[in-house]
Amino acid sequence: MSLRIHNTLTRSVEAFEPLDPANVRMYVCGMTVYDYCHLGHARSMVAFDVVQRWLRVSGYGLTYVRNITDIDDKIIKRAAENGETIRSLTDRMIDALHEDADALGIARPDHEPRATEHVPQMLRLIGLLQDKGLAYRAEGDGEGGDMNYAVRRFAGYGKLSGKSLDDLQAGERVAVADGKQDPLDFVLWKSAKAGEPDDAKWDSPFGTGRPGWHIECSAMACELLGETFDIHGGGADLQFPHHENEIAQSEGAHGQPLARYWLHNGFINVDNEKMSKSLGNFFTIRDVLKAYEPEVVRFFVVRSHYRSPLNYSDVHLDDAKASLKRLYTALSLVNQTPAADTAAIDWSHPVAARFKAAMDEDFGTPDAVAVLFDLASELNRSRNAADAQLLKALGACLGLLQDDPQTFLQAGAGLSEAEIRQQIDARAAAKASKNYAEADRIRQALLAQGIALKDSPTGTTWESV
Repeated sequence: MSLRIHNTLTRSVEAFEPLDPANVRMYVCGMTVYDYCHLGHARSMVAFDVVQRWLRVSGYGLTYVRNITDIDDKIIKRAAENGETIRSLTDRMIDALHEDADALGIARPDHEPRATEHVPQMLRLIGLLQDKGLAYRAEGDGEGGDMNYAVRRFAGYGKLSGKSLDDLQAGERVAVADGKQDPLDFVLWKSAKAGEPDDAKWDSPFGTGRPGWHIECSAMACELLGETFDIHGGGADLQFPHHENEIAQSEGAHGQPLARYWLHNGFINVDNEKMSKSLGNFFTIRDVLKAYEPEVVRFFVVRSHYRSPLNYSDVHLDDAKASLKRLYTALSLVNQTPAADTAAIDWSHPVAARFKAAMDEDFGTPDAVAVLFDLASELNRSRNAADAQLLKALGACLGLLQDDPQTFLQAGAGLSEAEIRQQIDARAAAKASKNYAEADRIRQALLAQGIALKDSPTGTTWESV
C-alpha cells in the first residue's frame, strides 16, 4: 500500500497507515438541508466520492459516513417562512440532495445519519464534558441557560487551524453579553427561545432546547466510527471553527485523537470569491444540470486537485464538455466493451501504473486525468479493444466514462433521432443529385441546432455540440 495523503493536522503529505486496513473509517461533514445544494456542495461530494472509490479500488475495506444536519437556525427560519414543519422541509431537501448526488454519479455513503436522530448521544457527550469541567451553563440564565464549551480549558485548541488563542482573542469583537465566560467559548446546547416551534425543542438535563452544530458531528462520528477513526473530511471552510471545535469536544471528552488524517477540499470560486449562499453568488446543482450533462459537471470537478480552488464559469464548463467528448470519441471508435471492472485492472501495465502513482499521491486527479488523455490518444491510433477497456476501467476509478459513448456524444440534441436521421437522408439525397449547396445548407442548419455531422467511409453519424 503506497497511498499518501495530505493531512491538514500536520500540514504535510503522509503515508496512509489506517488503524485497520480491512475497515478504514471515514467521516465527512455533509449538508445543512434548508435549501438545494449548490456547486460548492457538489465539489465536496465529488471530491470525497473519488476518495472513497480510490480507497476501495486500492483494496481497503471502508465504512464511509456522511452526515446530514437537519436542525439549526437556518432550517428553523426557512421552515417558518414556508409555513411547514421542520421535518417536512428537511425530508424534501434530503430527497433533492439525493437526486442531485445520484445524477452526478456520487455513491451513497454507508451511513447517512441525521442529527435529529442522535440527540441522546449528543446529550451524553455534553454530560461527559460537564463532568470534566469543559462545559458550563451560561451565567445569569438560571436553569434555562445555554451550555457552553470552555475553550481555554482545552490545551490543544487551535492545533488543526494553526490559530493561537491570543490571535483569536485579538480578533474577537463580540462582547461577552450572552452569559459566556469567554468570547471564544461556543455553544453545546441552545436553550429554547420564545416563539421557537415545538419540533425544534428537546427535553434534556440541561433544559429544553436543541444541540449546537459542532456537537452534532462529534456525537454522530464517534457513535458510528468509534472515538478514534482514520479520516475526517470536509470543505476548507469547516476547518475553523467547526472541525477545531469537534476536536475540542471529542478529545476533551474521550482523551484520545478524534481522527488521524484530516482532509479538506478547496472552494469553488466565482469572480475569486467563495461560492456560498450567504454571498448570494451560488449556482444550484439542478440549475447547472439544465445546461450541462451531469458527467460534464463531475469531470469539471475531478480534473482539478481536490485541495485547489476551482473557478466556476460557463467557459470552464464548456471546456470540460469538449475535453470529456474527446475521451468518449476515442471509446466510440471500437465496439462497446463490457462494463468496466476496476478489480480486473492489471496495475503492472505501464499506463495503469502511471494512473495509480498519480492517485496514490494525495488523490492526484489532474495527473490521473492526463493519463486518460494519453491512453485515449493511443486508442485513436490503435483502435484496440484492450486499450478501450483499460480506459473505461481507469475512468471508473474516478466515476467517469461509464456511459455508452454514442449516448453521451448525442446527449442534449435539440431534435429527435428520427428527425436527425431524416435530415441526414435528405442531405445524402442532395449529394447524390450533386446539389451540394442544399447538402451544405442541411449540414449548417443542423449545426445551428447543436448537431454536428461526421462523414466516414461507412456512412454519416452525428453528435451534439
